[in-house]
Amino acid sequence: RGGKRDDIRVERHRGPDGEGWQEFSHNGMPVCMGHRRLAIFDVSETGAQPTSAQNGKCHIVFNGSIYNYIELRVELAGLGYQTVGTSDTEVLLNAYLAWGESCLERFNGMFAFVIFDQQKGKIFAARDRFGVKPLYFCKNAEGIGFASEIKQFMAIGTCGRKANKAPLMNFLLMGQMDYDHETLFHSVSQLRGGEC
Repeated sequence: RGGKRDDIRVERHRGPDGEGWQEFSHNGMPVCMGHRRLAIFDVSETGAQPTSAQNGKCHIVFNGSIYNYIELRVELAGLGYQTVGTSDTEVLLNAYLAWGESCLERFNGMFAFVIFDQQKGKIFAARDRFGVKPLYFCKNAEGIGFASEIKQFMAIGTCGRKANKAPLMNFLLMGQMDYDHETLFHSVSQLRGGEC
């Protein structure tokens, strides 16, 4: 809640090939999705994000690569799921539509993504097994947000402005850098590798 299109500009360095922004509504509450693009597999506009499923009721923002997306595209086409472009993002979203959360068992790659399933009124966020791609979240009275870097929350102004004292002291005194779900910022957590 409270996100603005300008908030994704703080992430310009993460993707010089474009930016996307969409706003949706669920039960009168806004759902905003923004993305900075680094085009790899599909450099055309069909690979731009946020990406929506053909039914228009499921939307995704995705960071990373699904290495076996070509094989998955063929399998999904056999189940009736078609793609418009050649991006792994469309394949990932179709895999979610076909297999639900168990789609994660089929992916070979490094990824972090957030899906807004408008039909079910559900947010599904996941991170690859080894946690190569980061995914942070902030939950407070204003809502919940997901981001690939903590400074995105600071741009919105609702999270990440206060230090999380215990992890900060452990970092300064002992150099500890792994805090399970905690981060150095109060109210900002991270999904661990392999979590959804």
